[in-house]
Amino acid sequence: MTDANRSFEQQLLDDPQRWLVTGGAGFIGSHIIETLLSLDQEVVCLDNLSTGKRSNLEAAVSAVTPEQAKRLSVIEGHIADLSVCEKAVKGVSHVLHHAALGSVPLSIEDPVETHLSNATGTFHVFLAAKNAGVRRVVYASSSAVYGNEPGLPKQEEMKGGLLSPYAASKAIAEDYAESFANSYGMEFAGLRYFNVFGPRQDPSGPYAAVIPIWVETMLSGKPILINGDGENTRDFVYVKDVVQANLRAALAPTIPGGSRVYNVAAGRTTSLKELFSGISESLEELRPGTNIAPPVHGEFREGDVRHSSADFERARAEIGFTPAYDLQRGLREAMAWYAENAIHKEEG
Repeated sequence: MTDANRSFEQQLLDDPQRWLVTGGAGFIGSHIIETLLSLDQEVVCLDNLSTGKRSNLEAAVSAVTPEQAKRLSVIEGHIADLSVCEKAVKGVSHVLHHAALGSVPLSIEDPVETHLSNATGTFHVFLAAKNAGVRRVVYASSSAVYGNEPGLPKQEEMKGGLLSPYAASKAIAEDYAESFANSYGMEFAGLRYFNVFGPRQDPSGPYAAVIPIWVETMLSGKPILINGDGENTRDFVYVKDVVQANLRAALAPTIPGGSRVYNVAAGRTTSLKELFSGISESLEELRPGTNIAPPVHGEFREGDVRHSSADFERARAEIGFTPAYDLQRGLREAMAWYAENAIHKEEG
């Protein structure tokens, strides 16, 4: 652990607060809750459990002491209901907003539900925070807002044509954050996540993230499917670095201009072919002799961006974020969880 990490952790230990984490039963949200509880914070989790899981909260609670676990309260409800948001935000000092439907394909299939959760729901979270006197909101945005902008690495001022309703919903959230900062004197930090990975990523379902579903498939001895030629690139950021970015954004002395967006990434480009090799290497270390089939290639997926990598200099300079994990270190740390939680389906 670096001195910088100890510094913001000590800040939390010295001054316990009450936090609201929306989407707290999700992959990222549950890791945030685990860290906050481990630092003796009081935490309110708001989640409707449509994509989040009780097992994620159970894992977060089991990682802390019984006394720390008592500091968590859970509200089951939808952020599209303003009254639920107002109940959840009462008495909190910090809001970390992660409740969303986070799938490009799902947003193309069901744009109405994506808008309700990601745009209307986010507006309600912001409004409830404003009404409760919360000074700062940190919220999850996405690298999808860069759309078809070809420039690399992505810098926050870049703009491109949005390629999915999911991307549009995240751009709307950023616009609402700016408008609330200008209208009500609040502060907002929007974290544009690139490809987050780590324990508790769901390997099941048609919209599962690539790493857990590849691990599951590779362990079953079947070939994984690469959409396209395998030269698509992504910037994979480990979930612990995402937690770090959230807490640094929440604790930074100020957010310049009242509302800012920040890239949260490792700052390194990985092709899907390279990702396959990295997962294979980590699986071999964990389970020597695993029979890993060569990949097969399919059509490019509608709405997908061809290349993605990030410049996180703004986040480094303004909130002190520097990633501690590269892809291979993160894979080595997460692989045991991925392997243990892989769901092997019987043939037929």
